[in-house]
Amino acid sequence: MSPTFSSLRIRNYRVYVIGSLISNIGTWMQNTAQAWLVLVLTDSGTALGVTVALQLLPTLLLSPAGGVIADRFPKRTVLRIMQVMMAVPAAVLGVLAVTGVVQTWHIYLIAFIFGIGRALEAPARQAFVAEMVGRDDLGNAVALNSASFNSGRLIGPGVAGLLIAAFGAGVVGTGWVILINAVSYAAAYIALQLIDTARLRPTPLLAARHGAIREGIRYVRSRPDLVLILWCVFFLGGFGMNFQITSALMATEEFGKGASEYGVLGSILAVGSLAGSLLAARRPAPRLRFIVLAGLCFSALQITSGLMPTFVTYAAILPLVGLCILTMATTANAMIQLTSAPVMRGRVAALYLMVFIGSVPFGAPLTGWIGEEFGARAAVVSTGAIAGLGIMVVSVWYQVRFRAQRKRLRTTVHDLRLKFEARANIRGFRTPQ
Repeated sequence: MSPTFSSLRIRNYRVYVIGSLISNIGTWMQNTAQAWLVLVLTDSGTALGVTVALQLLPTLLLSPAGGVIADRFPKRTVLRIMQVMMAVPAAVLGVLAVTGVVQTWHIYLIAFIFGIGRALEAPARQAFVAEMVGRDDLGNAVALNSASFNSGRLIGPGVAGLLIAAFGAGVVGTGWVILINAVSYAAAYIALQLIDTARLRPTPLLAARHGAIREGIRYVRSRPDLVLILWCVFFLGGFGMNFQITSALMATEEFGKGASEYGVLGSILAVGSLAGSLLAARRPAPRLRFIVLAGLCFSALQITSGLMPTFVTYAAILPLVGLCILTMATTANAMIQLTSAPVMRGRVAALYLMVFIGSVPFGAPLTGWIGEEFGARAAVVSTGAIAGLGIMVVSVWYQVRFRAQRKRLRTTVHDLRLKFEARANIRGFRTPQ
């Protein structure tokens, strides 16, 4: 089997990936439909930013608790419960839209409830991969998870745009698309049911005790490499991952396009994202330099995309933007999983997700406001510049911190050697010259 897909030889992981892919397609269909629904009801970039922020805010607030749940309880059980918890609000929103009674506050509330389920599910999902494949295949499996996610991003928005247009590009069309997502969670639930538990490699469960979240935070703070990763993904997530807003604004305001073209932009972006995931799957060992370089390349391409003169040229550069995003995100995720202690993996993954996804609520309203006040191009260019500047600053910090740490280590080793030699002289093990 090709090294790109090596972890698929494991039966449990194959079943899991198939269920996840179907669910991911549904999720991206709903993301597209929900964004379009907000624009139809409000015609406001700020309202769209608020919706995205509310859906992702629980990740910022609840991910640490989700990490403790992932380390405390069987991950497969947690994942099955969370599929139901995410399907219910999707079904409610779909029914409200299909019946034509949906209001903006309904979307805000349901987006927040949906976000709670996602925040509690994501750490268990991240950590469960290691239990299915083991350490040797973990990096490849993490990358293929990203490939599955971005295959959903590739297929979902385009299908959603076509379906919304087929139903008249209005509220009712978005409702049917959202209902399809509610049904798609059944695929993930069934896949989890079909997993052979005898072949899993479960990590020891965390005993119930106070201070588990603080313990995870202390562990991350003791690792400068993990701190660098978290800062990099903060800037990427907060100021670079708001494509639901920027693509919607560029398609509608800058280029005068409709729902189909907006959906196509999401699929085009996913082409590059999928390529980045597959390239990461072939890489034998993730490295910090790939994270930083990919982040800086993303910043440059994001700024360039905001200056593109036509819809076609804007669309043409999006695959490269997606390639850089997923090269950075997948490499960061793989390093988090591979270098963390197994007993800490759920909590470290939770902090990663809290920073990466939870940072979007910081940037989403700002991006929407900039787009509304100064135009779509200003929103794209400014967020790309902020992301690049932030990554450069934390990279310099890491180099200074790393050099200082190595200097302290050399000093400690030198002092220990002198002490050993002094004790050896006293005990007669070494004759003074």
